[in-house]
Amino acid sequence: MRDRLPTVALVAGLLLAWETYVRLAGVEPVVLPSPTRIVGALWEYRDDAARHALPTLVETVVGFALAVVLGIVAAVLMDRTPVVRRAVEPLLVTSQTIPIVALAPLFLLWFGFGLLPKVLIVVLVTFFPIVVSLLDGFRTASLDATDLLRSYGATDWQAFRKLRWPNALPALFTGLRISVVYAVIGAVFGEYVGAREGLGIWMQLSQNSFRTDLVFAAIVVTSAISLVLYWVVGLLRRVVIPWAPGVRREPDLESLPF
Repeated sequence: MRDRLPTVALVAGLLLAWETYVRLAGVEPVVLPSPTRIVGALWEYRDDAARHALPTLVETVVGFALAVVLGIVAAVLMDRTPVVRRAVEPLLVTSQTIPIVALAPLFLLWFGFGLLPKVLIVVLVTFFPIVVSLLDGFRTASLDATDLLRSYGATDWQAFRKLRWPNALPALFTGLRISVVYAVIGAVFGEYVGAREGLGIWMQLSQNSFRTDLVFAAIVVTSAISLVLYWVVGLLRRVVIPWAPGVRREPDLESLPF
């Protein structure tokens, strides 16, 4: 609790300052609603919040899981086959220069308003950090340890499985923790461009109805989903690589009791 006290105090102070300013300055709710008004709106429309949060969560989880599988396969192939790496790496970097704001409407035009375009947007947003972090983890493998394994007759695949892959897991989970937050943002953005249900379309409909309090309520739900998924990835990290330096000592969101 002592580790979390500064964060709790800072958040409470910001919310109190926000509430005080809105009340004393007489700011209209359509311009800036107070935190208490946002909480009240979220509670009043809790059924709508749950109904819209579920599609966003599904899109995030499916897209992120697909990105993890594709990212691991791509990183392993690029690490094991230099030709593949030279061919794919420039395309991988180039893919990140394309604005999502330009691709999202095209995905909706090509694939409709269903699940697929949102999943593809999530994959596009999260694929790059996963691949790059895993490749960096492969690069940090000790050359001396590799030479030692080979001196005992280990094949390249055995050296990869026994040394390079375990050595890259901490870097992989770092990329996963970054990507899972981007995954939620990607799903919401895809819905904002066009969807039938989801937090993104809820934000858009609320904004069009001048319900700024519901826009902030949707943001609160989005942040909560991001924090929970971040915590889940951190928990998996502790389970999968408890031997990694500093994993058990990190005073971060992994220890939050959701």
